Amino acid sequence: MEIELREEGGVVVLTLKGRLDLASGSGLKEQVKELLNKEKNLLHLNLSQVDFINSSGLGVLVSIMKEARLGKGRLTLSDLASYVREIFEITQLSHIFEIFPSEAEALKSYESVNAE
Repeated sequence: MEIELREEGGVVVLTLKGRLDLASGSGLKEQVKELLNKEKNLLHLNLSQVDFINSSGLGVLVSIMKEARLGKGRLTLSDLASYVREIFEITQLSHIFEIFPSEAEALKSYESVNAE
């Protein structure tokens, strides 16, 4: 899996490309831990180019969300392919994660939180 990192308005955007499973998930988890250690705790994952996710990949996302929340941060997701969205709905994780139709909408939601 490839991970592209950039920062926009205080939010670290990670664009994921490829498969999200046990092997690739551990690298993602490490990268997120490094960000949280640097007090970069506003995170957004763009999943538009994730073409496969399994239970291990979901577990990694849950773990990342927990870490972000423990660090008084926030994690959002966007651009889920229909296959990936279906997995989130079947597992009921769509009720736990903040999922947005587009990255732009997700980033806009941070503006309203930061304004409070």
